[in-house]
Amino acid sequence: MRDRFFVEGTHAVGDRVAFAPDDARKLATVLRKRTGDRVQVVDSGGIAYAATLDVGARDVRATLDERLDRGDVETALKVTIAQAVPKGQKMDLVVEKATELGAYAIVPVRSARVIGHDTSPAKVERWRRIAKSAAQQSGRVRVPDVADVHDWDTLLATFVRYDRVYVPWELAEPAPLRDVFEHELDGARRILVIIGPEGGISSEEITRARDAGASAISLGRRILRTETAALVVMTAILYARGEL
Repeated sequence: MRDRFFVEGTHAVGDRVAFAPDDARKLATVLRKRTGDRVQVVDSGGIAYAATLDVGARDVRATLDERLDRGDVETALKVTIAQAVPKGQKMDLVVEKATELGAYAIVPVRSARVIGHDTSPAKVERWRRIAKSAAQQSGRVRVPDVADVHDWDTLLATFVRYDRVYVPWELAEPAPLRDVFEHELDGARRILVIIGPEGGISSEEITRARDAGASAISLGRRILRTETAALVVMTAILYARGEL
């Protein structure tokens, strides 16, 4: 039962559940599932079940047969990635891979030098679908929240929700990420990582972020693409905490 799907609501063994239209379509037409086939179903409470499908002409439903004990799949440290929206389809990659790594939430950001101009509600909904698909593929029991697009002021106002806020910046004092995270993450439960756009974070933005409590960190001597930076920082954080 490698195929895994999310359903709305909290449930129990014996319940009969319906799949969202896009998932139903994938089950019936892409995966070519038939009545009696088995899949994994995860409800809104993060509980996983083995389930038996009933594929009808108009919808796909499933009966929850037994609860699955999959251990601790989600990371104990809740890492939110605030990504300045890059051009083209790069945000799709960030959402997908950050979800696979275990990001708790993803916040699209419009900063001063953002090149990616399409931050419409339709685009945000696309990123939410990508997060859902990536969560299903990677075996997670929750889909990371993809927030509405934040401007810089809105983002700064969220700092109070986090134990640590980090901003990779090319002018930050050089220090290995391993050293930074091994010494600073003790006791932290919620982390925000802010990634700038292709043109970088402006000096005014970095000053305001630091004044609001963020720490500027270095990603080494080489310049990373914006879609690479978030994944590097998140990997380093999870490695330092023994969660990767």
